Amino acid sequence: MMQFGVFSTLVLAAIWGGYPLAVRALGGLRRRRSTGRSGAAPTVSVAIASSDDASAIRARLADVFRTAYPAGRLEVIVALDSARAKATMDQLQGIDPRVTVLLGDAPGGKAATLNAAIRAARNEILVFTDTAQRFDPDAIPELVEQLGDDRMGAVSGMLDLPGAEGSLNLAERYWRYERWLRLWESRLHSSVGVTGAIYAMRRALWRPLPAGLILDDLFLPMRLVLDGWRVGFTDRARAYDVRRFAAGQEYRRKVRTLTGVIQVCAWLPGILNPFRNPIWLQFVFHKLLRLLTPYFATILALSVAWTVAARVLASPLRVPLLTGIGLAVLVVCLVPHVRRVLRAQIAWGVAMQSSIVVATVNGVRGRWDVWS
Repeated sequence: MMQFGVFSTLVLAAIWGGYPLAVRALGGLRRRRSTGRSGAAPTVSVAIASSDDASAIRARLADVFRTAYPAGRLEVIVALDSARAKATMDQLQGIDPRVTVLLGDAPGGKAATLNAAIRAARNEILVFTDTAQRFDPDAIPELVEQLGDDRMGAVSGMLDLPGAEGSLNLAERYWRYERWLRLWESRLHSSVGVTGAIYAMRRALWRPLPAGLILDDLFLPMRLVLDGWRVGFTDRARAYDVRRFAAGQEYRRKVRTLTGVIQVCAWLPGILNPFRNPIWLQFVFHKLLRLLTPYFATILALSVAWTVAARVLASPLRVPLLTGIGLAVLVVCLVPHVRRVLRAQIAWGVAMQSSIVVATVNGVRGRWDVWS
Protein backbone atom coordinates (compact mmCIF):
# COMPACT_ATOMS: atom_id res chain seq x y z
CA MET A 1 0.00 0.00 0.00
CA MET A 2 2.86 2.35 0.78
CA GLN A 3 4.18 2.05 -2.78
CA PHE A 4 0.84 3.29 -4.12
CA GLY A 5 1.04 6.23 -1.72
CA VAL A 6 4.55 7.15 -2.85
CA PHE A 7 3.54 6.93 -6.51
CA SER A 8 0.45 9.10 -5.89
CA THR A 9 2.56 11.67 -4.07
CA LEU A 10 5.00 11.87 -6.99
CA VAL A 11 2.19 12.26 -9.54
CA LEU A 12 0.44 15.00 -7.54
CA ALA A 13 3.74 16.79 -6.94
CA ALA A 14 4.49 16.74 -10.68
CA ILE A 15 1.04 18.09 -11.63
CA TRP A 16 0.73 20.81 -8.99
CA GLY A 17 4.38 21.64 -8.28
CA GLY A 18 6.83 20.31 -10.85
CA TYR A 19 4.99 21.54 -13.93
CA PRO A 20 4.34 25.10 -12.64
CA LEU A 21 7.96 25.45 -11.49
CA ALA A 22 9.23 24.26 -14.88
CA VAL A 23 6.94 26.72 -16.69
CA ARG A 24 8.12 29.54 -14.41
CA ALA A 25 11.78 28.72 -15.02
CA LEU A 26 11.45 28.34 -18.80
CA GLY A 27 9.12 31.32 -19.15
CA GLY A 28 11.60 33.46 -17.26
CA LEU A 29 14.25 32.72 -19.89
CA ARG A 30 12.13 34.16 -22.69
CA ARG A 31 12.53 37.83 -23.47
CA ARG A 32 9.35 39.85 -23.57
CA ARG A 33 8.58 41.32 -26.96
CA SER A 34 7.52 44.96 -27.33
CA THR A 35 3.81 45.36 -28.07
CA GLY A 36 3.77 49.03 -28.98
CA ARG A 37 1.28 50.21 -31.62
CA SER A 38 1.70 53.00 -34.09
CA GLY A 39 -1.02 55.02 -35.77
CA ALA A 40 -4.64 55.40 -34.75
CA ALA A 41 -6.14 53.20 -32.05
CA PRO A 42 -8.01 50.25 -33.60
CA THR A 43 -11.77 50.14 -33.30
CA VAL A 44 -13.16 47.88 -30.57
CA SER A 45 -16.41 45.94 -30.18
CA VAL A 46 -17.23 44.85 -26.63
CA ALA A 47 -19.46 41.76 -26.63
CA ILE A 48 -21.65 40.99 -23.60
CA ALA A 49 -23.68 37.77 -23.75
CA SER A 50 -26.17 38.01 -20.91
CA SER A 51 -29.03 36.21 -19.23
CA ASP A 52 -29.33 38.84 -16.48
CA ASP A 53 -31.97 41.47 -15.80
CA ALA A 54 -31.99 44.97 -17.28
CA SER A 55 -30.65 46.74 -14.18
CA ALA A 56 -27.58 44.49 -14.04
CA ILE A 57 -26.90 45.04 -17.75
CA ARG A 58 -27.29 48.83 -17.43
CA ALA A 59 -24.81 48.86 -14.55
CA ARG A 60 -22.34 46.83 -16.61
CA LEU A 61 -22.66 49.19 -19.58
CA ALA A 62 -22.04 52.21 -17.36
CA ASP A 63 -18.85 50.56 -16.15
CA VAL A 64 -17.66 49.71 -19.69
CA PHE A 65 -18.08 53.33 -20.76
CA ARG A 66 -15.83 54.48 -17.93
CA THR A 67 -12.95 53.06 -19.95
CA ALA A 68 -9.95 55.18 -20.87
CA TYR A 69 -10.24 53.94 -24.46
CA PRO A 70 -11.24 56.62 -27.02
CA ALA A 71 -15.03 56.86 -27.00
CA GLY A 72 -15.31 57.25 -30.75
CA ARG A 73 -13.46 53.97 -31.34
CA LEU A 74 -15.75 51.83 -29.17
CA GLU A 75 -19.07 50.05 -29.58
CA VAL A 76 -20.87 47.63 -27.25
CA ILE A 77 -23.09 44.76 -28.33
CA VAL A 78 -25.44 43.23 -25.77
CA ALA A 79 -26.84 39.87 -26.85
CA LEU A 80 -29.64 38.47 -24.71
CA ASP A 81 -29.71 34.70 -24.24
CA SER A 82 -32.83 33.59 -26.13
CA ALA A 83 -33.46 30.77 -23.63
CA ARG A 84 -32.70 32.34 -20.24
CA ALA A 85 -32.52 36.15 -20.39
CA LYS A 86 -34.44 38.06 -17.72
CA ALA A 87 -34.14 41.38 -19.60
CA THR A 88 -36.06 42.25 -22.75
CA MET A 89 -34.86 44.26 -25.72
CA ASP A 90 -37.45 46.97 -25.03
CA GLN A 91 -36.03 47.53 -21.54
CA LEU A 92 -32.57 48.22 -22.98
CA GLN A 93 -33.37 50.39 -25.98
CA GLY A 94 -32.03 53.95 -26.11
CA ILE A 95 -29.24 53.45 -23.56
CA ASP A 96 -26.45 54.89 -25.70
CA PRO A 97 -25.95 55.26 -29.46
CA ARG A 98 -22.83 53.09 -29.16
CA VAL A 99 -24.86 50.16 -27.79
CA THR A 100 -26.56 47.55 -29.96
CA VAL A 101 -29.06 45.25 -28.24
CA LEU A 102 -30.12 42.07 -29.95
CA LEU A 103 -31.50 38.62 -29.25
CA GLY A 104 -29.10 35.67 -29.28
CA ASP A 105 -29.47 32.74 -31.62
CA ALA A 106 -31.58 29.68 -30.86
CA PRO A 107 -31.41 27.38 -29.00
CA GLY A 108 -29.82 29.76 -26.50
CA GLY A 109 -26.75 29.31 -24.34
CA LYS A 110 -23.61 31.39 -24.29
CA ALA A 111 -22.10 30.14 -27.55
CA ALA A 112 -25.24 30.81 -29.60
CA THR A 113 -25.63 34.20 -27.93
CA LEU A 114 -22.03 35.17 -28.72
CA ASN A 115 -22.48 34.10 -32.34
CA ALA A 116 -25.30 36.61 -32.72
CA ALA A 117 -23.28 39.33 -30.98
CA ILE A 118 -20.19 38.94 -33.16
CA ARG A 119 -22.22 38.90 -36.39
CA ALA A 120 -23.24 42.44 -35.48
CA ALA A 121 -19.70 43.54 -34.55
CA ARG A 122 -18.18 46.02 -37.00
CA ASN A 123 -14.79 46.70 -35.42
CA GLU A 124 -11.26 45.32 -35.59
CA ILE A 125 -10.85 44.04 -32.04
CA LEU A 126 -13.36 41.99 -30.05
CA VAL A 127 -13.41 42.32 -26.25
CA PHE A 128 -15.44 39.75 -24.33
CA THR A 129 -16.88 40.15 -20.86
CA ASP A 130 -19.81 39.09 -18.67
CA THR A 131 -22.41 41.08 -16.76
CA ALA A 132 -21.19 40.62 -13.20
CA GLN A 133 -17.65 41.99 -13.58
CA ARG A 134 -16.21 45.49 -13.51
CA PHE A 135 -13.21 46.74 -15.51
CA ASP A 136 -10.35 48.98 -14.55
CA PRO A 137 -10.49 52.05 -16.83
CA ASP A 138 -7.24 50.88 -18.44
CA ALA A 139 -8.42 47.30 -19.03
CA ILE A 140 -9.53 47.71 -22.65
CA PRO A 141 -6.51 49.84 -23.67
CA GLU A 142 -4.18 47.23 -22.15
CA LEU A 143 -5.85 44.35 -23.99
CA VAL A 144 -5.62 46.24 -27.28
CA GLU A 145 -1.99 47.11 -26.56
CA GLN A 146 -1.10 43.44 -26.14
CA LEU A 147 -2.62 42.64 -29.52
CA GLY A 148 -0.07 45.01 -31.02
CA ASP A 149 2.21 41.96 -31.08
CA ASP A 150 1.52 40.51 -34.51
CA ARG A 151 1.98 36.95 -33.19
CA MET A 152 -0.96 37.28 -30.80
CA GLY A 153 -4.39 36.06 -31.82
CA ALA A 154 -5.98 36.63 -28.43
CA VAL A 155 -5.04 37.95 -25.01
CA SER A 156 -6.54 37.44 -21.58
CA GLY A 157 -6.76 39.97 -18.80
CA MET A 158 -6.67 39.17 -15.08
CA LEU A 159 -9.77 38.65 -12.95
CA ASP A 160 -9.60 39.63 -9.28
CA LEU A 161 -11.98 37.94 -6.87
CA PRO A 162 -13.46 39.74 -3.84
CA GLY A 163 -11.47 37.73 -1.33
CA ALA A 164 -8.18 38.91 -2.80
CA GLU A 165 -7.77 41.64 -0.15
CA GLY A 166 -9.17 39.68 2.77
CA SER A 167 -9.64 36.09 3.88
CA LEU A 168 -9.41 33.65 0.99
CA ASN A 169 -11.44 30.50 0.62
CA LEU A 170 -9.97 27.48 -1.15
CA ALA A 171 -11.39 28.42 -4.57
CA GLU A 172 -9.96 31.95 -4.34
CA ARG A 173 -6.53 30.60 -3.38
CA TYR A 174 -6.71 28.23 -6.32
CA TRP A 175 -7.60 31.12 -8.65
CA ARG A 176 -4.54 33.12 -7.60
CA TYR A 177 -2.40 30.09 -8.39
CA GLU A 178 -4.19 29.68 -11.75
CA ARG A 179 -3.60 33.32 -12.77
CA TRP A 180 0.08 33.06 -11.91
CA LEU A 181 0.42 29.88 -13.98
CA ARG A 182 -1.36 31.37 -17.01
CA LEU A 183 0.95 34.38 -16.93
CA TRP A 184 4.08 32.23 -17.15
CA GLU A 185 2.55 29.88 -19.70
CA SER A 186 1.94 32.88 -21.93
CA ARG A 187 5.59 33.92 -21.54
CA LEU A 188 6.68 30.44 -22.59
CA HIS A 189 4.30 30.27 -25.58
CA SER A 190 0.57 30.62 -24.88
CA SER A 191 -1.82 30.64 -21.98
CA VAL A 192 -3.92 27.47 -21.82
CA GLY A 193 -7.28 29.21 -22.08
CA VAL A 194 -8.33 32.76 -21.31
CA THR A 195 -10.50 34.34 -18.62
CA GLY A 196 -14.06 34.55 -19.96
CA ALA A 197 -14.75 37.76 -18.03
CA ILE A 198 -11.95 39.70 -19.73
CA TYR A 199 -10.28 38.74 -22.98
CA ALA A 200 -9.82 40.11 -26.50
CA MET A 201 -9.11 38.72 -29.97
CA ARG A 202 -8.79 39.91 -33.54
CA ARG A 203 -12.16 40.15 -35.31
CA ALA A 204 -10.69 38.64 -38.48
CA LEU A 205 -9.93 35.38 -36.62
CA TRP A 206 -13.46 34.81 -35.34
CA ARG A 207 -15.38 31.76 -36.53
CA PRO A 208 -18.86 30.91 -35.20
CA LEU A 209 -18.92 28.69 -32.13
CA PRO A 210 -20.71 25.33 -32.18
CA ALA A 211 -24.10 25.46 -30.47
CA GLY A 212 -24.03 23.93 -27.00
CA LEU A 213 -20.36 24.79 -26.39
CA ILE A 214 -19.70 25.21 -22.66
CA LEU A 215 -16.28 26.92 -22.63
CA ASP A 216 -15.75 29.57 -25.28
CA ASP A 217 -12.77 30.76 -23.22
CA LEU A 218 -10.98 27.45 -23.81
CA PHE A 219 -12.28 26.45 -27.25
CA LEU A 220 -11.49 29.80 -28.93
CA PRO A 221 -7.89 30.19 -27.71
CA MET A 222 -7.02 26.55 -28.35
CA ARG A 223 -8.39 26.82 -31.89
CA LEU A 224 -6.19 29.88 -32.42
CA VAL A 225 -3.14 27.99 -31.11
CA LEU A 226 -3.83 25.14 -33.55
CA ASP A 227 -3.95 27.74 -36.34
CA GLY A 228 -0.49 29.02 -35.43
CA TRP A 229 -1.37 32.02 -33.24
CA ARG A 230 -0.24 32.73 -29.70
CA VAL A 231 -2.50 33.50 -26.75
CA GLY A 232 -1.24 36.07 -24.28
CA PHE A 233 -2.00 37.02 -20.69
CA THR A 234 -1.55 40.42 -19.09
CA ASP A 235 -1.95 41.32 -15.43
CA ARG A 236 -2.25 44.99 -16.38
CA ALA A 237 -5.78 44.53 -17.77
CA ARG A 238 -7.90 43.85 -14.70
CA ALA A 239 -11.50 42.95 -14.06
CA TYR A 240 -13.18 42.56 -10.68
CA ASP A 241 -15.94 40.13 -9.82
CA VAL A 242 -18.55 41.62 -7.50
CA ARG A 243 -19.82 38.22 -6.34
CA ARG A 244 -18.57 35.69 -3.81
CA PHE A 245 -19.60 32.06 -4.06
CA ALA A 246 -20.41 29.50 -1.39
CA ALA A 247 -18.94 26.01 -1.63
CA GLY A 248 -22.11 24.60 -3.23
CA GLN A 249 -22.17 27.32 -5.90
CA GLU A 250 -18.49 26.79 -6.63
CA TYR A 251 -19.14 23.06 -6.96
CA ARG A 252 -21.78 23.64 -9.64
CA ARG A 253 -19.54 26.12 -11.47
CA LYS A 254 -16.60 23.70 -11.42
CA VAL A 255 -18.77 20.86 -12.71
CA ARG A 256 -19.67 23.05 -15.70
CA THR A 257 -16.15 24.20 -16.46
CA LEU A 258 -14.51 20.79 -16.05
CA THR A 259 -17.20 19.14 -18.16
CA GLY A 260 -16.40 21.85 -20.70
CA VAL A 261 -12.73 20.82 -20.74
CA ILE A 262 -13.71 17.28 -21.72
CA GLN A 263 -16.17 18.63 -24.29
CA VAL A 264 -13.42 20.71 -25.93
CA CYS A 265 -11.26 17.58 -26.21
CA ALA A 266 -14.14 15.81 -27.95
CA TRP A 267 -15.09 18.72 -30.24
CA LEU A 268 -11.57 19.98 -31.01
CA PRO A 269 -9.55 16.73 -31.11
CA GLY A 270 -6.53 18.40 -32.67
CA ILE A 271 -5.52 19.65 -29.23
CA LEU A 272 -4.80 16.04 -28.21
CA ASN A 273 -2.33 15.59 -31.10
CA PRO A 274 1.23 16.54 -30.04
CA PHE A 275 2.17 17.04 -33.71
CA ARG A 276 -0.59 19.64 -34.21
CA ASN A 277 -0.75 21.33 -30.83
CA PRO A 278 2.40 23.37 -30.07
CA ILE A 279 1.41 23.58 -26.39
CA TRP A 280 0.37 19.94 -26.11
CA LEU A 281 2.46 19.30 -23.00
CA GLN A 282 1.07 22.41 -21.32
CA PHE A 283 -2.49 21.35 -22.14
CA VAL A 284 -1.95 17.82 -20.81
CA PHE A 285 -0.49 18.99 -17.49
CA HIS A 286 -2.71 22.03 -17.03
CA LYS A 287 -6.06 20.54 -18.04
CA LEU A 288 -6.02 16.75 -18.39
CA LEU A 289 -3.77 15.42 -15.62
CA ARG A 290 -5.55 17.61 -13.08
CA LEU A 291 -8.62 15.46 -13.68
CA LEU A 292 -6.74 12.63 -11.96
CA THR A 293 -6.26 14.62 -8.74
CA PRO A 294 -9.16 13.21 -6.65
CA TYR A 295 -8.25 9.63 -7.53
CA PHE A 296 -4.58 9.95 -6.61
CA ALA A 297 -5.49 12.01 -3.53
CA THR A 298 -7.81 9.21 -2.39
CA ILE A 299 -5.10 6.60 -2.90
CA LEU A 300 -2.65 8.76 -0.95
CA ALA A 301 -5.09 9.28 1.94
CA LEU A 302 -5.85 5.55 2.15
CA SER A 303 -2.13 4.76 2.05
CA VAL A 304 -1.37 7.18 4.89
CA ALA A 305 -4.30 5.89 6.97
CA TRP A 306 -3.25 2.26 6.37
CA THR A 307 0.38 2.98 7.31
CA VAL A 308 -0.49 4.91 10.46
CA ALA A 309 -3.01 2.31 11.58
CA ALA A 310 -0.55 -0.54 11.00
CA ARG A 311 2.21 1.18 12.97
CA VAL A 312 -0.07 2.17 15.85
CA LEU A 313 -1.49 -1.36 16.18
CA ALA A 314 2.02 -2.87 16.03
CA SER A 315 3.39 -0.51 18.68
CA PRO A 316 3.65 -1.58 22.33
CA LEU A 317 2.30 1.91 23.12
CA ARG A 318 -0.82 1.40 21.05
CA VAL A 319 -3.21 2.00 23.96
CA PRO A 320 -1.87 5.48 24.87
CA LEU A 321 -1.47 6.33 21.17
CA LEU A 322 -5.09 5.41 20.44
CA THR A 323 -6.18 7.35 23.51
CA GLY A 324 -4.25 10.41 22.34
CA ILE A 325 -5.78 10.21 18.87
CA GLY A 326 -9.24 9.91 20.40
CA LEU A 327 -8.67 12.95 22.63
CA ALA A 328 -7.40 14.99 19.66
CA VAL A 329 -10.52 14.12 17.68
CA LEU A 330 -12.68 15.02 20.69
CA VAL A 331 -10.99 18.44 21.06
CA VAL A 332 -11.53 19.16 17.37
CA CYS A 333 -15.20 18.23 17.68
CA LEU A 334 -15.80 20.27 20.86
CA VAL A 335 -13.96 23.54 20.13
CA PRO A 336 -16.43 25.65 18.08
CA HIS A 337 -13.89 27.71 16.14
CA VAL A 338 -11.75 24.71 15.22
CA ARG A 339 -14.82 22.72 14.24
CA ARG A 340 -16.15 25.56 12.11
CA VAL A 341 -12.86 26.13 10.29
CA LEU A 342 -12.33 22.41 9.72
CA ARG A 343 -15.87 21.93 8.45
CA ALA A 344 -15.50 24.83 6.01
CA GLN A 345 -12.19 23.53 4.64
CA ILE A 346 -13.57 20.03 4.27
CA ALA A 347 -16.64 21.40 2.46
CA TRP A 348 -14.48 23.33 0.00
CA GLY A 349 -12.15 20.41 -0.55
CA VAL A 350 -15.02 18.00 -1.17
CA ALA A 351 -16.76 20.48 -3.49
CA MET A 352 -13.71 21.03 -5.66
CA GLN A 353 -12.61 17.40 -5.88
CA SER A 354 -16.07 15.83 -6.26
CA SER A 355 -16.78 18.25 -9.10
CA ILE A 356 -13.95 16.59 -11.04
CA VAL A 357 -15.54 13.17 -10.59
CA VAL A 358 -18.98 14.39 -11.70
CA ALA A 359 -17.47 16.22 -14.70
CA THR A 360 -15.60 13.07 -15.72
CA VAL A 361 -18.86 11.11 -15.64
CA ASN A 362 -20.54 13.84 -17.72
CA GLY A 363 -17.75 13.68 -20.27
CA VAL A 364 -17.83 9.89 -20.56
CA ARG A 365 -21.61 10.03 -21.06
CA GLY A 366 -21.42 12.98 -23.48
CA ARG A 367 -23.75 14.97 -21.21
CA TRP A 368 -23.05 18.58 -22.18
CA ASP A 369 -26.24 20.24 -20.88
CA VAL A 370 -24.85 21.28 -17.50
CA TRP A 371 -26.39 24.72 -17.04
CA SER A 372 -29.39 23.63 -15.01
